[in-house]
Amino acid sequence: NPEYLLFSAKNKGDKKPGLLIYLHGAGGVADDVLRLQGQARALLEGINRFEKGRCHVVVPQCSRTRKAGGRGTWEASDLDLLLKGLSSSLNFNSKRIYLTGNSMGGYGSWKWGVKSLQLFAAIAPVVGGIGGMIEDVTPDLHQWAAKLAKVPVYAFAGANDRLVPAERSERMVNAIRKAGSKLAKIKVYQDQGHNARQVVYSSKEFYDWMFAQKSK
Repeated sequence: NPEYLLFSAKNKGDKKPGLLIYLHGAGGVADDVLRLQGQARALLEGINRFEKGRCHVVVPQCSRTRKAGGRGTWEASDLDLLLKGLSSSLNFNSKRIYLTGNSMGGYGSWKWGVKSLQLFAAIAPVVGGIGGMIEDVTPDLHQWAAKLAKVPVYAFAGANDRLVPAERSERMVNAIRKAGSKLAKIKVYQDQGHNARQVVYSSKEFYDWMFAQKSK
């Protein structure tokens, strides 16, 4: 969908706002971006509640395509075009671009992060996996990990998640650490399932970590 949501936290802080991009899960695939307002506002409220300064929150929407059985899927090349457009139309600090996503958006965060990691100050996939689709595990795991070792990563998962097992996130973070990263972290909520997003995006820990990162 060429349309996207844009919310701005106008707190005191840096002269140039940061930019937080959120990729929704499969339930958000459609051509009505307004249905994502609740998820966008949750992030905005977290930024304001924990006083993380000035920041834009951008939420694009994935449309249904012939790929992935008509369900739609996040494509890094499309997201590169989105960010290119934002760079020309929106004032933000290019050293403070943050990427997060939930479920299918967690997969999208891993994928876009691998392809364009030089763009991001930090990446935080939530209940996401490491392949093209939920049932996949990429054969290029170690190549992904070697690239992601260069950027701060914090993955979140639910121990009771039966749709995307926490093991997927654990495997990715372990591989990134083996590739030499000291910047990769993971948190598995023992009492959460696939809806761990709600806990993550309301936690002070998420915002403290995310907004402490800055590209060199």
